[in-house]
Parts: sequence; structure tokens; C-alpha cells
Amino acid sequence: MQKDKYIDYLRFEKRYSAHTILAYHTDLDDFTKFLSLQYSIADLLQADHNLIRSWLISLIDNKISPRSINRKLSTLKSFYRYCQKQDLIKNSPMLKVVAPRTSKQLPVFLTHDNLDDLLGKVEFATDFQGCRDKMIITLFYATGIRRMELIQILTTDLDLDNGTLKVLGKRNKERIVPLGENVISQLQNYLVSRSEFLTENKLNFGNNTHSLFVTSKGLPVYPRLVYTIVHKYLSLIASNSKLSPHVLRHTFATHMLDDGADLNAIKEILGHSSLAATQVYTHNTIEKLKSIYKQAHPRA
Repeated sequence: MQKDKYIDYLRFEKRYSAHTILAYHTDLDDFTKFLSLQYSIADLLQADHNLIRSWLISLIDNKISPRSINRKLSTLKSFYRYCQKQDLIKNSPMLKVVAPRTSKQLPVFLTHDNLDDLLGKVEFATDFQGCRDKMIITLFYATGIRRMELIQILTTDLDLDNGTLKVLGKRNKERIVPLGENVISQLQNYLVSRSEFLTENKLNFGNNTHSLFVTSKGLPVYPRLVYTIVHKYLSLIASNSKLSPHVLRHTFATHMLDDGADLNAIKEILGHSSLAATQVYTHNTIEKLKSIYKQAHPRA
């Protein structure tokens, strides 16, 4: 089945993350079910632009957001491009499909005061879990890394003598992220706490203990746990509903830009493949400038 071959292509050749592959798989399954139920068509290669438009209309009727619809259409575009390269179809049916417009959402980020409150005033537990939780939040904000990148960090990825961290990003691309003196000091303390915890609880087993961040059972932390940790503490200092690890990534980039960092440097640290992805943070800076301008020049 072409859908399965395409998913294998994404997994083994493109080396997409499990999360991305799941999204592509879900989108293709949704379209497959639509074709089967509405038109008794089982083969995605039999779909033309009219059937795809019909699916598009049904998604709109079901109040699916334009952003989600565009992601689904992007999946189809990629799938049919793959099929075209495999000489399974002559032209992609997506050529005649126009995606709905989406409003540009600015990244949600925290203020400097928010971060000062979080890292200076919020009380973390004094046990290993508390030390780990604070280190996770600190590292997110200090480096702008993604959640899965943090989860995959091994103790051997740290080079505290040179102040760097090796990160395995999307599509298994490695990059080196700089670490500040304060973060290095906190990591040194965390590593001592981590080692003592694993030794005292006899949890030094196998390769699992190479993971920088571990659970109370000595196993590598997992996505849901990291999200819960970040959301728990961010909710103490901010009321925004989107209090995820990605908010700290947005905060890192926004604060770097506000403090005069070069956009290309931010791009490299974040691991963006193109500058366009990084430029979204300039909009927050422009909005901030507008606000300052209005306050300082109310008659303008």
C-alpha cells in the first residue's frame, strides 16, 4: 500500500521524528476514511482535486481550524509529490487545491519579570526531583532547545569545560549550543545531585543512566512528564493557557532578540533550517516597539 511505503520513507529515509510521522499518518488515515465513506474509494491515488476540495469543505464545515487544515493539506501535498517521484501519478492533484488563509499567530513568551519570579522566587522541592525540575526549566530557557531534544540529552553531550552542549535536533541533525557560566554551575550541582540519587537508590543500571534527566525510577524522562513539570511551574507565574516547554523556547528567542542578538546566531542556536522560521520573533519585537512608542508619544 502506497500510504505505508510513504510512511516508511518518512521514517527511514527522511528520518522524521515519531511525533511528525504520527501526524502524517493520522492525516492520511483521515483522508482515506473520508474517501471510503463518501465515495467508496480505497486508493488514495484515485483521488483528484475535486475530491480533495470536497474533503477540504467537510473539514471547514466541521469547524477544523485553518491551521490544522493547512497541515493536513501539506501532508497530502508531500504524499502526492512522493508518488509523483515514484512515477505512480503524472501530476499531483494538489496543484489545483488552494489552502485557506491563516492568521499569523505570534509566539507566546514570558517576560523577564516572569522568569525572574520563576527562577528566583518560586520554591522548588529540595529533593532530587525538585533539583531536576528546576534544571529542566533553566536549560529550556538558557538554550531554547525543543522538548525531544532535551529528553535525548546524554551526560556525555555536556562539555562543561568548554561551556557547550551537543544537541540532536530534527532529522538527526547535530548542533552545538553554548552554555553560560551560571547554567554551567547549576549543571555541575545537578550532576552531583543526580549521581547521589541514582547511587543511593541503586538505580545505576544499563544505558538508561546516561540520560541527563531521569525519572524517580532512574529511567529517561518522557514527553508527558516534561510537559507536566514545565506547565506546573509556569502556571505559578503566568496565566496564559499555552504554558508548554515551547513557550520557554519562544521566550529564549524573544529575549535574545530584544537584547540585541544577531538573528542568524539565534537561528543556529535554535536549529532552524531557514531564517524565515526565526524571523517570526521579530514581530514580537516590533509590537514591543509600537507599545513603547505609543506610551512615549501618545499624540503620535
